[in-house]
Amino acid sequence: MTTRTAVRHIVVVTLLLVSAALASVSRPSLGADRDPRPNIVFMLADDQGWNGLSVQMAPDVPGSRGEIFQTPNLEQLAAQGMRFSNAYAPAPVCSPTRISIQTGKSPAQLHWTKAAPPEEGHTLREPRLIKSISDSETTIGELLRKAGYATAHYGKWHIGGGGPGKHGYDEHDGDTGNEEAFHFTDPNPVDIFGMAERAESFMEKNAKAGKPFFIQLSWNALHAPGNALKATMAKYEQLAGGGNDKGKRAATAAITEDLDTGVGRVMAAIDRLGLAKNTYVIYMSDNGAGGGGKRGGGLSGGKGSVWEGGIRVPLIVRGPGVAADSWCHVPVVGYDMLPTFCEWAGVPASAISRGVEGGSIATLLAHDLAPEGRGEVRRPREELVFHFPHYQSDDGPQSAIRLGNLKLLRFYEDDRVMLFDLAKDIGERDDLTQRMPAETQRLRERLEQYLSAVDAQLPTPKPDFDPAKPAPTRERGRNKDMKRKKKA
Repeated sequence: MTTRTAVRHIVVVTLLLVSAALASVSRPSLGADRDPRPNIVFMLADDQGWNGLSVQMAPDVPGSRGEIFQTPNLEQLAAQGMRFSNAYAPAPVCSPTRISIQTGKSPAQLHWTKAAPPEEGHTLREPRLIKSISDSETTIGELLRKAGYATAHYGKWHIGGGGPGKHGYDEHDGDTGNEEAFHFTDPNPVDIFGMAERAESFMEKNAKAGKPFFIQLSWNALHAPGNALKATMAKYEQLAGGGNDKGKRAATAAITEDLDTGVGRVMAAIDRLGLAKNTYVIYMSDNGAGGGGKRGGGLSGGKGSVWEGGIRVPLIVRGPGVAADSWCHVPVVGYDMLPTFCEWAGVPASAISRGVEGGSIATLLAHDLAPEGRGEVRRPREELVFHFPHYQSDDGPQSAIRLGNLKLLRFYEDDRVMLFDLAKDIGERDDLTQRMPAETQRLRERLEQYLSAVDAQLPTPKPDFDPAKPAPTRERGRNKDMKRKKKA
């Protein structure tokens, strides 16, 4: 080798080594020193019904997909992961669901079963609630941070207690509530895109540090739908058709698509950072919003009721070991998230509170263990109970219990019960109480035993109730949102 050739060889090798070193500095560190545990990104939409996406949530129920909504990024998430056709929010309203997810306990046990103030002028008196998460409760954030995870909570907190920073979250937006939605308009509707940017920054920082992370994105949408992007709103004003509620339908569809765009930005960031193979992405809603009526096999009821329309919600999960475009029909509930995330993070069962009522759904998601989502969720109790001893729907205070495919509803004003087989009657229209008296009695007793076991609060008779006085006018969600907007 000549001297000139040798020098050229040395220069080339040196340049290659320098280039490799620079490349390793510019990319997140994914080397051997990286913690192998998975990252977790949990997204929680607000007031988004089971059929509030363009994703069909049950293969045999056409009404489980919205006709007007366009959510292509959530369609992609579903194509890459698993859809749960029998997923439930712990409550038919927002803040009880949020504290339930954080603690793994049911709203009934937590004595926090309603978001809005109690209503007067009814036959029964609603239970009084302390609406602030206690320092004695252990949250998902605290458990995962103690296990070595970086933790962040962006968006709507709505459970008080000093905010996410006092309950296990390294980064957060503060002790926020519904009012946050109204502060952000085009080009950042209800802070959707701002939240996505903060999440990306948090992911990149911790990926470079080789530290696993947990992010909860509690989207403000679908609140303040009038704050949607002007272009999106104009699109749906053309698609919404006629009728007196055209404006409401257009606004809801517009903010839904804007939310889907935010979800897409988070998913794109995960891919861009090279984290997709080791990151779980979970998407669900905090309560139902009705099921589209009777058309197409839709659900009965809506927000503020324990009919399926008030509690059944979309749930989609993508991540390591989850089969693409797969389904799970096993009933799951929001308070299953805490034990699931703890299992993924390697948190020992001994560290989880004995009061936790959820069970891990990890085996349902692991394709090699339970193909196509078959299996069971091991909880302290087999039944799922939804307790709403309040006035927020036409049926008044109510509770429900689901065991297998049977579901019993109890209405407290007249002590009436109804029984349905959800496998055959997802719309809850064929009452089986007269044809199945033994099952009706068994489920009623089991419901009462559960409520007694968790010391659930019940509505009580009001001795001074005057039936001659008219009942108060119940304001629906849109009217209440508009009043909040004016105050803000």
